[in-house]
Amino acid sequence: MPVATPLSVLNETFGYPAFRGHQAEVIEHVTDGGDALVLMPTGSGKSLCYQIPAILRAGVGVVVSPLIALMQDQVAALHELGVRAAFLNSTLSAAEAALVERQVREGELDLVYIAPERLLTDRCLRLLDESPIGLFAIDEAHCVSQWGHDFRPEYIQLSVLHERYPQVPRIALTATADAQTRAEILTRLQLDQARVFVSSFDRPNIRYRIVEKDNARTQLLRFIRSEHAGDAGIVYCLSRAKVEDTAAFLEEHGITALPYHAGMDATTRQRHQARFQREDGVVMCATIAFGMGIDKPDVRFVAHLDLPKSVEGYYQETGRAGRDGEPANAWMVYGLQDVVQLRRMIDESEADESYKRVMAGKLDAMLGLCETTGCRRTRLLQYFGEPSTACGNCDTCLEPPDSFDGTIAVQQLLSCIHRTGRRFGAMHVIAVLRGEENDKILQWRHTELSTYGIGAARSAPEWRAIIRQCIAHGLLVVDHDAYGALVPTAASRAVLKGEQRVSLRVYKTPAKGKTTRRKAAAAANPVDDPLFERLRAWRAETARDHGVPAYVIFPDATLRAIAEIQPTSLQDLRGVTGIGAKKLEAYGDAILELVAAG
Repeated sequence: MPVATPLSVLNETFGYPAFRGHQAEVIEHVTDGGDALVLMPTGSGKSLCYQIPAILRAGVGVVVSPLIALMQDQVAALHELGVRAAFLNSTLSAAEAALVERQVREGELDLVYIAPERLLTDRCLRLLDESPIGLFAIDEAHCVSQWGHDFRPEYIQLSVLHERYPQVPRIALTATADAQTRAEILTRLQLDQARVFVSSFDRPNIRYRIVEKDNARTQLLRFIRSEHAGDAGIVYCLSRAKVEDTAAFLEEHGITALPYHAGMDATTRQRHQARFQREDGVVMCATIAFGMGIDKPDVRFVAHLDLPKSVEGYYQETGRAGRDGEPANAWMVYGLQDVVQLRRMIDESEADESYKRVMAGKLDAMLGLCETTGCRRTRLLQYFGEPSTACGNCDTCLEPPDSFDGTIAVQQLLSCIHRTGRRFGAMHVIAVLRGEENDKILQWRHTELSTYGIGAARSAPEWRAIIRQCIAHGLLVVDHDAYGALVPTAASRAVLKGEQRVSLRVYKTPAKGKTTRRKAAAAANPVDDPLFERLRAWRAETARDHGVPAYVIFPDATLRAIAEIQPTSLQDLRGVTGIGAKKLEAYGDAILELVAAG
């Protein structure tokens, strides 16, 4: 019997013809017993980097995963491939857990998935002491960072793995980490000797779009109807109430939508997540409590109705779209109130000043991404230290924004803020600039100011856009101790004195939805192929019988390839991406019958 190699496991077990990017290098390094930190974008095949070494190495591969809800699907997917896998979490009965523990002790598994809080218990550590361990894989490793967008306290304690099992190789994996988080992962997990593998962060199939917020829910509905009717998607909101309202609104308008947030009971959350994973065309409305580790490959869009707190969070969340490599959209509405709200949350938090400074810096980077007149993808990749050129597949590339010399407008704004006493918020300052009359303006006698009505030629939305850009450029801050007053920074003095010019984006009225991407995607992947539709129906039935999501049986890309080549023998099927030996044996004859039926 020939000796298994990384490539033979990739071909025979997983059904893929060749490795991508750094996969081969990482797998060889870990299989040989080395430690590694792996940074790869979502959908690039990170899981293979520990699954294949776990299969090849003696002993059990222990995967530390923070998401109990997904372990079952991950293990089910491995069972479909003929890989010996199990999980240990709170969903198991005492008898079921005891069986898995026995299998671990006796080395009868290739992989076992364990939540970090369970792994750190005395019982589990004793189990590992008594078991042959092949490797440790720490998934979602950015959770170790206290500065990050998804900090989990248990992750800091995972250094115990190195202290207790120094000879066992460890691989930490994440889809997002700036330089600071990267260093923190290496330090906190004691990966001092680890090789660091950094893949490109680019997801070329995702189209990034950020639009002016008008009526967010209506804009979202228009976007879904025009570009993603019947598609699976995720809509992120900042608050639980907004999640509930948005899901109800979409349901009222004929779109299957479910809410998900930490305030819901665990049973409901689990039920909603299962429906999203297993049904077609479900839209999940959620807070950031939802999403980490979501494996659903056919999420066609991720929408944000509120500004994310950081570029890392934005990247991680948008990365849940298009994991299958097919075209997908990352769409966001964004307005001045988003900026004010997030600034207030930072200022009013009970964290220390150093933490607030870090979070304010992360928000500034996010604002820079929103307000850029250049390529969004270039700006995004730049944040992670990756140089790139204009992508041609984001809104600023496809429809380059007009810019203008906004120096005079900014001077008018700054002067008005100074003359009103640096004590009023955006609404009042704009009303003064536009020459409006209301009780507050009359009460403060602001009709007598030289700046009263000086900006009447611009609409209120235009002025909000200018204020937003001034905040992004560091010319203004929002003082929440003074009820949201706009306060010029030291950097604004040069603009007021005429020593510095300011270039601004031209405000554009929020556009109605376009269908260009949808049509292009439909042309590239016709869904009206009768054989493809028959294969999808067969897959859905098979998945129900096996109690797994449809993509665990086969992804759409595999079904499309089958429909295209129309195989007449098992040998024809053998070369199709995604069909390994076990799936060929299990499903090959059924597929051939479907093809032959015409």
